[in-house]
Amino acid sequence: MERDDLPNLRALGFEDDELKALGLWDPVTGTPADLAEMYVRRSKKKDSLSSLREQVRRMCAHATYEGKRIRHVWFEQKSASKVYVRREEFEKATAAITDAKLSKTLYVFKTSRLSRRGMGQVGLLLDKFEERQARIFVVAENLDSTKSRMVLAILSEQAREQAADISEFTKNGIAGNKSDGRWTGGVAPFGLYSPKGSGKLVLHPTEYPIARRIAVYLLNRLTPNWIANKLNSEGILTRHGKKWTGPGIVSLAHSVAWAGLVVKREKMLDENGNDTGKYHRGGSPLLDKTGNPISCGQGVITFAEHVKINAILAERAQPGTSIGDRTRGKREIVALLSGTLRCGRCKGPISNGGVNYRCYARQTEGPSSCKGVSTERKRVDAAVGVMWINHVLGLSPESPTIHAIAKDWLSYNDPKKDARKAHVGAALESAVGREMKLEKEFFVLGRMDEEKFDRLRGQLAAQIAELKAELADLSQEADLTPLMDPLLLAELWEHAGIGGQRALLKAAVKGVTLLPAKGRGDRTPIHKRLEPPEWRDESINPAVEAAWDAWEARRTKAAV
Repeated sequence: MERDDLPNLRALGFEDDELKALGLWDPVTGTPADLAEMYVRRSKKKDSLSSLREQVRRMCAHATYEGKRIRHVWFEQKSASKVYVRREEFEKATAAITDAKLSKTLYVFKTSRLSRRGMGQVGLLLDKFEERQARIFVVAENLDSTKSRMVLAILSEQAREQAADISEFTKNGIAGNKSDGRWTGGVAPFGLYSPKGSGKLVLHPTEYPIARRIAVYLLNRLTPNWIANKLNSEGILTRHGKKWTGPGIVSLAHSVAWAGLVVKREKMLDENGNDTGKYHRGGSPLLDKTGNPISCGQGVITFAEHVKINAILAERAQPGTSIGDRTRGKREIVALLSGTLRCGRCKGPISNGGVNYRCYARQTEGPSSCKGVSTERKRVDAAVGVMWINHVLGLSPESPTIHAIAKDWLSYNDPKKDARKAHVGAALESAVGREMKLEKEFFVLGRMDEEKFDRLRGQLAAQIAELKAELADLSQEADLTPLMDPLLLAELWEHAGIGGQRALLKAAVKGVTLLPAKGRGDRTPIHKRLEPPEWRDESINPAVEAAWDAWEARRTKAAV
């Protein structure tokens, strides 16, 4: 029997003999007090693996000294300084202690490996560990969270300041390189590439002829879907070996870098003005002091051709759907099965095409990719609705699917709750960080008088208590009892509307496949063209076939 973390350890470059010597070969068991989790992180791939292996060795040596055994080594390559970056392995490492209660100790090598987001995040984490009588031990700095909490908080704040300095230097460097007309990295558009160390875009020897064909097609007003189908029919694939799509052609056409120009793109911010790590699509050319676009090398098209192509595409765009539109509202949901229905030919997704459902590959890649499947939207929506109701009526109130449906319905009815929970959590983290800074000013630096300190700490303590109470209230599970009755759920379906029905459907079914018609005017009942759905629990109720026949008979009679 192998350890669950063996792939991680081998990815770090450890040989089997060394793993046995370090006590990381066989799975370990024992009481939580005798076991520990180990978290290893590197920010970039260029960071040395030999350094990471040495960190593991030193943490293992300290664990042996304390008489603890490493239950799991959690390893990931993620930046800890960016708020929007989610560190899944770190969350699993802490959850093994705070939630699963498998261990009582978390080993990290340095405070900067733990977090670069400052006192707020580290303080909340230490609170959770303290509640469960667990601890964090930082090996390089010999810090035990149960004895050196204040020092650990101060070091985490220093790590945050270092991350801010690094970010500022990086931003200035990128801005300077762009002003000098250098390609700052990233994926070059199809038809171009940047030789290592050159900082310039040049024509790709094999991709450029195809890219230029695409440009000429666009200049001749041929549609992106036509172009995608043309390339696919000739067996021409994208850089990554996939088929071309209409949206992919549109994205390429809007790329400023495709014209060999430096791009200026707007960052996407959250509701609090924080960086999300994403950019708005499209972008515009970066201009020099004289108002001219800055070149970063060769382009597949000229700047004049870029402007003309975008003007041609804009003529076809519907109002409010342009790439640069930042105020486009959320479209009303009208299709029940978008994201759930699959094509019976290519097994790919089927999308809403107005009054019909149509194969997405057929729409975007052309008939050379898939002959396609289509059907009237209302007809198949009604059929799947009957299928869902029959399946739910065959489940017991204790079914996991019934619980999942009930939870998804409550989440759909109250979408602001999760958003509020995230907002309160962020506010609590910020308040705890301010409290720790306040304590640093008074206890460590001595730059604040006692009266002011007591007044400010009292205000922060009240705010933190209020936020903790609200977060605890938001974290409580809602009462699902009223939705545990399948008959009530079936009645709920009838009055839920398309948006509600989508939430109910996706909680119970993974996918539904639509088979192609036998020919034009095929009168096969629509439920006969649907493969048995992939339900999330047991198979479909044996009584469903009889229900289908009765439903089809009622539908036919109503149509007559």
